[in-house]
Amino acid sequence: MRLTSMPCTKLANSPLSLLTIMSYPRTIILDCVNMDVKVGKATPKDSKYVEKLEALFPDLPKRNDIFDSLQKAKFDVSGLTTEQMLRKDQKTIFRQGTKVAISAIYMDLEAFLQRSGLIADLHAFCQAHSCDVLVTMTIFFNTHNEPVRQLAIFCPHAALRMTICGVLERSHSPSLKLTPAPSAHPHLQAYLQGNTQISRKKLLPLLQEALSAYFESMRIPSGQLETEGVCREQADRELDRAGNSLFPGLSQDEEEPPLPPTPMNSLVDECPLDQGLPKLSAEAIFEKCSQISQSQSATASLSTK
Repeated sequence: MRLTSMPCTKLANSPLSLLTIMSYPRTIILDCVNMDVKVGKATPKDSKYVEKLEALFPDLPKRNDIFDSLQKAKFDVSGLTTEQMLRKDQKTIFRQGTKVAISAIYMDLEAFLQRSGLIADLHAFCQAHSCDVLVTMTIFFNTHNEPVRQLAIFCPHAALRMTICGVLERSHSPSLKLTPAPSAHPHLQAYLQGNTQISRKKLLPLLQEALSAYFESMRIPSGQLETEGVCREQADRELDRAGNSLFPGLSQDEEEPPLPPTPMNSLVDECPLDQGLPKLSAEAIFEKCSQISQSQSATASLSTK
């Protein structure tokens, strides 16, 4: 939880316990890597609130001591399984049915890749959490207390993995300054990240861009559509030629073959309908209606008797 959304005056007057209030400087110090300018995570607002809180609570331990103790606890992954390490600090993005998980791993990437049964664990993690891609950003501090970041992209789908790697490698705004790292694991591409100021939060927009590029590449190019149209038109012409061979009298300009001759059991010349329907006059219609009426009257009188 960050303090940037709550001024110190409101915080001091809030019903929060004193222990909770005193924990906020520790949270900001840890999240902003001891307010180190080189890391680039601390904002002027972060520095302002830490200074005010330290002034309110002069009995707090020194800032460096707080950071060292919290950092050791944060980077202590001893006894954790691979799944627990991946879930400890994880973010996810979801787009068009594709889910990408981004986990922070607090150890050297080389040591992480050498874990026993790693690939099976990564497969199991993706299956259990319905992830198509798993991005791990490792971070640790070298002997000079300088941050080191590394990336690993695990994805069984080759096209999706190559698209994501391509976008990250070619990115200039921001530039990750990636250097491919050796990896013997299938479906996994590892990198050394030269720009250590790019955290996972800044990596998320690049992953969104990579997903957009992947879905765009899955669409059929317009040139391919034209080619398919030409092929379909050519196939239609071939069918026309085959039809012409069945009906020799059909030219290429005719759409339908000539009708077969009328069979012998059809209408003949002496049939009454051959000259069309009989002509009807008004007198004939009235006479027919009168006959029907008289017939119905006669039937009704017989039924009453």
